[in-house]
Amino acid sequence: MTFASLGLIDPLLRALDALGYTEPTAVQQQAIPAVLSGRDLMAAAQTGTGKTAGFALPLLQRLAMDGAKVASNSVRALVLVPTRELAEQVHANIRDYAVNLPVGTYAVYGGVSINPQMMRLRGGVDLLVATPGRLLDLHRQNAVKFNQVEALVLDEADRMLDLGFAEELRALYASLPERRQTLLFSATFSDEIRLLAGQMLDQPLSVQTSPRNVAAPTVKQAVVPVDKKRKADLFCHLLKSRRWKQVLVFAKTRNGVDQLVERLQGQGYAADGIHGDRPQATRQRALDQFKAGEVSILVATDVAARGLDIEDLPQVVNLDLPIVAEDYVHRIGRTGRAGNSGEALSLVCADEVELLAAIERLTRLTLKRIEEPGFEPEHRVPDTNASGEVIKKPKKPKKAKVGGAKAGLGRWMENNDPPEPAPKAVRKVPAFNTGPRKRKP
Repeated sequence: MTFASLGLIDPLLRALDALGYTEPTAVQQQAIPAVLSGRDLMAAAQTGTGKTAGFALPLLQRLAMDGAKVASNSVRALVLVPTRELAEQVHANIRDYAVNLPVGTYAVYGGVSINPQMMRLRGGVDLLVATPGRLLDLHRQNAVKFNQVEALVLDEADRMLDLGFAEELRALYASLPERRQTLLFSATFSDEIRLLAGQMLDQPLSVQTSPRNVAAPTVKQAVVPVDKKRKADLFCHLLKSRRWKQVLVFAKTRNGVDQLVERLQGQGYAADGIHGDRPQATRQRALDQFKAGEVSILVATDVAARGLDIEDLPQVVNLDLPIVAEDYVHRIGRTGRAGNSGEALSLVCADEVELLAAIERLTRLTLKRIEEPGFEPEHRVPDTNASGEVIKKPKKPKKAKVGGAKAGLGRWMENNDPPEPAPKAVRKVPAFNTGPRKRKP
């Protein structure tokens, strides 16, 4: 199958040819015709399989073919993303696709001055990529109006809820025209997001090109048990012994990022870090240098779990496991992209066994464990399995006291059954207006 057979116009085909796109991925094959026809869509696909092109190409074509002129401070299509990094990445891709089209694109997000964004929006923008918080700020200041919005895309909606954007989504949703096309794209769809989709979308077409919540088969996954206090030591050991050339490291906290970066720089490594406390310009510079190979080790919180697209990144390391299991899929999805192979290694301590069990339950995999000589943990990490169970070794029965009143009762009094897995926390889904939707004639 070719992109031309999907109904894309020549300016888009020329742009794709210049970018080296030869044939559409599975999600693109199903999504592009549906979006071109005006259908609402809910698409789940593994990260790195081309979701952005799946919605951007047909939207750009519809905007170009429609020919409507965008009014001042208005937009015709909105793409909502959870982080600044993802906003930059998505907009960069869209700008490349639209190079031969008379369609204006722009991206807005927090962490930078709002004034230049307000100035740019005065002339109107055909397609706007935005984080919810900054978009709502601009809307409240009348810098952007929604009366011309024809299409809404929620990219990584599950992450937006995780980051607490429920109120912003509710406010934005209430301000949009009833007649519009709505598209949800993500690598993972929780039950809460499926409920949200039922409230926002009108008879959507469901596209699922891979099993829910699994990583690409090109990513080799493993776990290394280690004591919590020795994680940084183990990472430095692996970095040296395995001679990693380029590695993305995920840490749970901002302090954890800063401490590891300081240690690596002290050892002479070209390392940098990104997290929410760092200015956007600093974060972008670190990302750009990592992509260019000027920085070989990038340490980050989950702000880099989505939106960081590096060709042939060989290694991802989880210094700490994520609190939200779905984020594990997005983290390791930074490697093994576009058919390339990659490795994802997680350094896991005994305190993280429940997080590990949740990841294995989500991905339906029992992750391979590798013992690193010299770093065997004093506090054993209990065994887990793909059902999300923590398998604790049964306690040895107490020896019965000879002649005692309780002789022989030791084994009977012990409970050797494994504990029931902890119930999954249910996030609150924002209540949206579920009244009848008007369709475009």
